[in-house]
Amino acid sequence: MKNFNVKKAILLAVFSVLLTACNAQEKKSVKGDKTVIIKTNKGDIKLELFSELAPKTVANFVDLASGKKTGKPFYDGLIFHRVIKDFMIQGGCPNGTGTGGPGYTFEDECYEDGQPISGKVDSQDKALQVFQEILMPYLQKNGQNSNKEIVELVTECGNKQSGEPLMGKTVEEYLELTDQKGKKIYGKGKLKAAVDYGTICMANSGPNTNGSQFFIVTKKDGCDWLNGKHTVFGKVVDGMDVVQKIQDVKTGAQDKPIERVVIEKVIVED
Repeated sequence: MKNFNVKKAILLAVFSVLLTACNAQEKKSVKGDKTVIIKTNKGDIKLELFSELAPKTVANFVDLASGKKTGKPFYDGLIFHRVIKDFMIQGGCPNGTGTGGPGYTFEDECYEDGQPISGKVDSQDKALQVFQEILMPYLQKNGQNSNKEIVELVTECGNKQSGEPLMGKTVEEYLELTDQKGKKIYGKGKLKAAVDYGTICMANSGPNTNGSQFFIVTKKDGCDWLNGKHTVFGKVVDGMDVVQKIQDVKTGAQDKPIERVVIEKVIVED
């Protein structure tokens, strides 16, 4: 393939957005079981985190906050680098631009596990699972060294806005093509938590690309179009007035606050 660009191929594969939107799930109430306080120069934001629903995400956030993963508290001194009124406030980038992370990524925890899937890819839902659980991790890991056939299939999916190009082969064939033979793939179960007002969610650049960046939702009726795309791992229980104050700051290019909004410290209470 001439002038192949893996990043472009991944961006083209937006058919996953359309398929996920068709997989709406019933909202349910969630209780937090761990408390943290984000201290900012605008005031304190108190959150309950959902360890039971998103154990890896909560553990990652807590370990970054405490310095367990990096040797020193990761979030202290970082800014809220992206603020959009009536939508969300976003922070957690060490570069202050939305381009950085902790040096690793990990998987989403949006849905409960469904049934294992195998055999012929014969539906849009199954194609989406192959795309998210097999092809995306493979492309992210291998970059320019990715299998040409896989790259062309992903690009075609993006161009057609459909998972149809992935149909015909079996799940096992895709696992073998991407050197992931033996990996178990599961269909989606129920949505664990909705992207609602006051929730804290992981920011990402696509499926299973979580790192350190997060956002807190300020849209009163929530962001249903983001359900299943961003792991919800907690909610604000005190300090939404501070969140609102942050969302109201003046912004410049790329929605970056003109006045620095600083995360002074993240305190893990229990």
